[in-house]
Amino acid sequence: MSDVYAQPTTGAEPDTSHRLAHYTTLRLGGPAGRVVTARTADELVRAVREITGPVLVLAGGSNVVVGDDGFPGTVVLVRSRGLRVVDEDADTVTVRVEAGEPWDELVARTVANGWSGLECLSGIPGSTGATPIQNVGAYGQEVAETITGVRVYDRVTGATEQIAAADCGFAYRSSIFKYHDRRVVLSVDFRLARSPLSGPVRYAELARALDVEVGDRVPLADARAAVLRLRAGKGMVLDAADPDTWSVGSFFTNPVLDQAGYALLRERAAGIGEPPAWPGAGDVVKVSAAWLIDKAGFGKGHPGPEGVAISTKHTLALTNRSGTASTAALVALAREIRDGVQSRFAVTLHPEPVLINCTI
Repeated sequence: MSDVYAQPTTGAEPDTSHRLAHYTTLRLGGPAGRVVTARTADELVRAVREITGPVLVLAGGSNVVVGDDGFPGTVVLVRSRGLRVVDEDADTVTVRVEAGEPWDELVARTVANGWSGLECLSGIPGSTGATPIQNVGAYGQEVAETITGVRVYDRVTGATEQIAAADCGFAYRSSIFKYHDRRVVLSVDFRLARSPLSGPVRYAELARALDVEVGDRVPLADARAAVLRLRAGKGMVLDAADPDTWSVGSFFTNPVLDQAGYALLRERAAGIGEPPAWPGAGDVVKVSAAWLIDKAGFGKGHPGPEGVAISTKHTLALTNRSGTASTAALVALAREIRDGVQSRFAVTLHPEPVLINCTI
């Protein structure tokens, strides 16, 4: 069960068409057996509780790839909205945000209110309810750093419960919610600092864009503006007029290698250059998927069948540039890239989006 968000790709949500391409940023996906809309948490719980058979919880489609055969069961569109303060003191504020609240609107509001902790996650399409599922992160921040709890509906017990952050199993682009349909996210609690300044800038590219040193703090609005510029330059901010944004953002996660795997990669990359890498928790190394893709021969704009292609702005984004391609065509391109990187560097790439009724 996926909980993702993007505005529908048509001007209004269609009442007669159940093609899931209407609800995904890739503009791909076959028909649903049935589509219902939940505008509150109570409606969401009621819909999921009463449905028999397969259920897909979908807040819009920014991190999901739906197969050409669609989804045979019921798709529940999450459209719950709202934010309220549930705790505060002199230094922090804790806000409870409904699952369907558009993520970037939330980030903009926190920046305007002088609440620090989400500013580097600006411009990410999706819903607030999606963020704990894959532990959304960018430019040195992850939501796991500010989430204090996630309110969910448990489909097994039939109960609504609050799960503390420590029990969410947060890891790199993962959590206990990802790839499991037991729990439906209803709302998320974030504890944010009362500060006009960002957290320490951790990402070197962002520091350069801001003309500061790594570790410096900057005004919240400056951090947000810089992140939005960087993302837009990579085609990572939704734009109906730009086919480079008709994607799910980064299609592959950065591989995490043990020391033996990293040594083999460096050996395979001899003569090309040092693979960009960062130390991970424990004795592991995270390497750049974008670098691997590019050096394996799949540069920006690399074409696939039916008008799908790697973005002309970023090698990690696979796009439905024609707007008329099939999911099978996109999957074929993803498979070509994965197999090419594996053959060249002995590193296996894994998809970041949730795959529904399709596989690479």
